[in-house]
Amino acid sequence: MKPIPNSIAIALLAVLPVGTSLAQEEVNPDPWQGWNRAVFNFNDRVDRWFLKPLAKGYKAVTPDPIETGISNIFSNIGEVPNVINGTLQGDFKGAGYDTGRFLVNSTLGLGGLLDVAKHMNLPADTPEDFGQTLAVWGVGQGPYLVLPFLGPSTLRDTSAMPINWYTDPTTYISHNRTEIEVKALSILNIRAGLLDLENNITGDRYVFIRDVYLQRRAYLISNGEVSDDFGTEDFSEEDFEGDF
Repeated sequence: MKPIPNSIAIALLAVLPVGTSLAQEEVNPDPWQGWNRAVFNFNDRVDRWFLKPLAKGYKAVTPDPIETGISNIFSNIGEVPNVINGTLQGDFKGAGYDTGRFLVNSTLGLGGLLDVAKHMNLPADTPEDFGQTLAVWGVGQGPYLVLPFLGPSTLRDTSAMPINWYTDPTTYISHNRTEIEVKALSILNIRAGLLDLENNITGDRYVFIRDVYLQRRAYLISNGEVSDDFGTEDFSEEDFEGDF
């Protein structure tokens, strides 16, 4: 495994000064729309001519059981940052739950190839990342931001990326080529999973994707519990089953 370039503590110190300046939410979540639309159009062309055709090819040649197994492996790897961020957020029950899923699927599930935990009444929980942790710590969202090649984000989520990189187990694959191939497969697998969802996009494509991203982030930060506009009813993750 590669040594961590710096300690997590140093990385936290580098990120937090940026994040803490965002504590005051902007009334307009998208004040940089001119830049964002330009980057969005660039990303859209890259996706249309490169990533989407690769994703279609991947889906066409990969049998469904293998595709599901690959998704399960990456989901299992994702339990590691889930545990770390759950602990940082003080959600020790959630961190323990994710630890249980990771241990079960890493052993009985053949390294995560099979989601055995799901059949032991341990279905996958909402994913956690350091952007959500910053939100729990009271750091404001900041403006919406579209990043070249990476897509939708916010200033808070962008500042969290170094920590997300440090907590991703695939970062520490010792063989550089293998690390690149694994990360590329992860991106391809995610893009293939979004192909069918594109049929739901209506109206202004930029606005649709922006609003879905921000709503999804709010959903994840609240651990799948949101309130209606009147604040009189709570919804759990089960109410969103099939929507994401």
